[in-house]
Amino acid sequence: MNDVRHPAPRAVIADDEPNLARYLRERLATLWPELEIAGVAGNGPEAKALIDAEEPDIAFLDIRMPGISGLDVARDLAGVHVVFVTAFDQYAIEAFERAAVDYLLKPVADERLAATVARLKERLAAAPAGVAAPELAQALALLQAHLPQLAGGTASGERLAWIRAAVGAQVRLIAVEDVAYFEANDKYTSVFTADGEALIRTPLKELLAQLDADRFWQIHRGTIVNAAHVAATTRDLTGRVKLKLKGRPEMLVVSRAYAHRFRQM
Repeated sequence: MNDVRHPAPRAVIADDEPNLARYLRERLATLWPELEIAGVAGNGPEAKALIDAEEPDIAFLDIRMPGISGLDVARDLAGVHVVFVTAFDQYAIEAFERAAVDYLLKPVADERLAATVARLKERLAAAPAGVAAPELAQALALLQAHLPQLAGGTASGERLAWIRAAVGAQVRLIAVEDVAYFEANDKYTSVFTADGEALIRTPLKELLAQLDADRFWQIHRGTIVNAAHVAATTRDLTGRVKLKLKGRPEMLVVSRAYAHRFRQM
């Protein structure tokens, strides 16, 4: 009997967040030792060049990258199994499942990544050449229609209700109404509740567009507060407004540009 050996599957990772790219590479090495990572790209143009040069079986593509989005990179692919990586929580599940392509929500959980690895192994065994170009094009069109915030907007009338956030090595589902305030934190946004702090990758400006403006007020360039969690306001000798929150020990300082919101409080 001939010993038929199949070449090891090869993948590329494209993400502008080095920590996430490194995490994916390290976890894939553990969950799928046979998988060869052919390279890592930090933006859309690099991803296109890397995929053209390496011709991988699998591409892990961040949707929002500098230069070219992950969706645009995927449009030119044929014969590649695509896994999109996205922070668009409430839209992603419906959009990606309807498009029948795989996805990972940021922050990526080990359990979800393991399930993705299992599906990729099955698909490689059934169809080593990857998804056909017409099928991928249809999936991308559906995703573009259901992820309008890629163009800078939000889904009409929809407001964020739940947030998937990282707490240490875990991922928690947090109800937006339980959030006391959001604070910009480098490339991440800190989410503060009565129970503690968590992290999401959505920028504060993008997050503000998805929140209920009647409840969530910007009080500083880097801070959004849930008005329902404000217990009291005080003014110091300079007239600066500070907020005392329910269930949180810290006081939040209100920028003068936003102090008018609290005149009646």
